[in-house]
This record gives sequence, structure tokens and C-alpha cells, in this order.
Amino acid sequence: MLIDLTGKTALVTGSTQGIGFAIAAGLARAGARVAVNGRRQESVAAAITKLEEETDREGAFVPAPGDIATDEGAHQVGTAVPDADILVNNLGVFGAVPALEISDAEWRRYFEVNVLTAVRMIRAYLPGMKDRSWGRILNVASDSAVVIPAEMIHYGMSKTALLAVTRGFAKEAAGTGVTVNSLIAGPTHTGGVEDFVYELVDPELPWDEAQREFMAAHRPQSLLQRLIEPEEIANMAVYLSSPFASATTGGAVRVDGGYVDSILP
Repeated sequence: MLIDLTGKTALVTGSTQGIGFAIAAGLARAGARVAVNGRRQESVAAAITKLEEETDREGAFVPAPGDIATDEGAHQVGTAVPDADILVNNLGVFGAVPALEISDAEWRRYFEVNVLTAVRMIRAYLPGMKDRSWGRILNVASDSAVVIPAEMIHYGMSKTALLAVTRGFAKEAAGTGVTVNSLIAGPTHTGGVEDFVYELVDPELPWDEAQREFMAAHRPQSLLQRLIEPEEIANMAVYLSSPFASATTGGAVRVDGGYVDSILP
């Protein structure tokens, strides 16, 4: 299957590292022009340099710095990228906090960053997609949306809400040629996840041993029995961004390594 996104413009939020970076690279390799987003101009510029080196696609990336958790930052991104054919809402925060110690401020922060940023971006770009009768919106959710982790229920709550947001906006886009889906990403190997793993296991352990201990103790139902690589998430994102996925909308598509122990999400 040859996916060709030549002529399409994509915006990937939170794309200076991790899953977002891998998705930006995958979309660019498929021919898309990709807007790279992060809070700071310096981190965006550094990410674009690295992306151009890894994809051999100089000039395929557009800087779109701005903190989209704020109205000002979202406006800044919208100015840099007035229209997008593909929107990937990847920005998110996570961390382990005992349930009874999560403050009201943290509950609000997780909802603001993990849910409302996606809503804000969809409001900005969905109307143009509908006018052009083509578009792809992907919200990067998590297995934690379905299997709420005891060590970070505020994160799980926000990702469950993101599934509802996805389904609702898919209905708003019904019959327009625009699809809206979420990705249920499983435990993935990123720098942030390495830090998270070491919060839960002995920080003196070598990475490979720490990863195995984390999966055995905290994610034992994973059928992969390893962390997923960001490129594996990106492969599904690129497919769902393509014309081949025209009949997939309103869905929660699993890229979870078999972590969620059910046939359907």
C-alpha cells in the first residue's frame, strides 16, 4: 500500500519529540507538508532540523510554535498554519500521583491540556476541512482511557473524555468527507515514559531491565510484553490520515500492543 499525501498540509501538536515527532516524520515521508508545534520557538526549530535530517525532506516542515493550552498560543499557531488538511492532536501531559493527592488544580490542568486543546484545534480547522469536503482529524488517546491506571486516574479521565470528544466531532463532520478518529496508544517508549517508568521502579536499574520490570509489575496484560516504539504509533496515524481510511470515522483505533483486554475498546 503506497500512501501518498502530496499536496496535503498537516499540523501535529506537541511534535517536537516522542510520538508527535514520529507522526510528523511519518506524514512527511508520505509527502505531506507538516507543521511542527511546541511551546518554544527554539525547540520547534531544533525538531525541524532533526526531522529534515531523518526524513531527507528539507523544506517539508513549517514552524508553528505556541502554547495551544492558551488562547494566545492557539492564535499564534493558527496564524502560522491558517488551514490544515490533517490535524493530529497529540499534545498531552501525564504523571503518577496517588489518587487522594491529586489537587483540584491538577484535575483542571489535565483537562485543559489533554482535552480542551484538542477541542480548540478542532474548532479552528474543522470548518475549513468541511468546506473543502476532505480532512482527517486524529486525537491521540491512550489505553488509560479504557483501563484507568490507579497511579494516574486524572490522566485516564482526560483520555476517556478525549474519546467522547472524538465521537462527538465525528458526528459533527458526518457526510462531509472529513473523518475524526482517536488512537488508543499503548505503553510507548518515549523520553517522558522513561522518566515515568523510573518513578515506579528502581532508578538504578539499566533501562532494559527497568522496562521489563515495569511491564511485568504495572502492565502485565500487554501481549507485546514490551513498550511500543513511537514509529509503530505513527504508522497507524499515517494510514488514518490517508485516503485509504475514508470509511473509518468516529472510531477509537487501538495501537496498544494488545494491552486492553477486550475485543472492542
